[in-house]
Amino acid sequence: MDEKISIAILDSGINANHIDFDRRVIAFKDFVNNKSYAYDDNGHGTHVAGIAAGSGRASRGKYKGIAPNVNLVILKVLDKQGRGKSDNVIKALEWIIENKRRYNIRVVNISFGTLPKDNETDTRLIANIEKVWDEGIVVVAAAGNSGPESGSVTIPGTSKKIITVGCVDDADIDGKNPNYSGRGPTSECVVKPEILAYGNRIMSCGVYKNGYVRKSGTSMAAPYVAGAVALCLNKYPSLLPVEVKMKLRDTAINIHQPREKQGWGMISIKDFLS
Repeated sequence: MDEKISIAILDSGINANHIDFDRRVIAFKDFVNNKSYAYDDNGHGTHVAGIAAGSGRASRGKYKGIAPNVNLVILKVLDKQGRGKSDNVIKALEWIIENKRRYNIRVVNISFGTLPKDNETDTRLIANIEKVWDEGIVVVAAAGNSGPESGSVTIPGTSKKIITVGCVDDADIDGKNPNYSGRGPTSECVVKPEILAYGNRIMSCGVYKNGYVRKSGTSMAAPYVAGAVALCLNKYPSLLPVEVKMKLRDTAINIHQPREKQGWGMISIKDFLS
């Protein structure tokens, strides 16, 4: 087993040839087209991976990710249009549990979601997400871009166990509605999102050669937090998921937004890693 911590990213794949990933993509599994080699036919997954763990080599450090030394396990569950099926996501979650020790998977990032429908599919998906959490793996999910309405956090971010991330700078419009970050309460009246991070106009790795692209959304805020969690677990490897979550709570910066928007506040990586 590699001693490095791995972040598992469920998304559209990855441009593993981008030099910012430094051959740190140690596993790739395609649940959409069953291809054996790493690829990204949408670009979303590559961008997310770059925020979490890009080294910034192609930009001489300008567009460096949060945890540039961790390994990446990439699970393709979104197609070229960025759409996915719950069954494939569940299969990917089961794969993570089966392979967590082999690849030292300590963090999972999910930068997609759907609005709650309160049906059996929602229930199964949440149950499988929480099973990963219960296996000792920190799950980080985006709050979604369906705000600012109340109760607009997307599944699986509605799970009471996992860490849900909203966008602190969503009022700065970039092709989306102002204040687009999903917000609580959830059906269980749980504080959601728990934490906010930067997610607007974020430059990160692209699918063309060693280039970069700019994207916005809570999809970009989630890997910011996932990368910080990986750094925290690298420093404090014995922490349980709930302890990581409480450490985020105790070190968050109150930005004096409504609780249903900011949760505990904005992440302070410096304080979180102290």
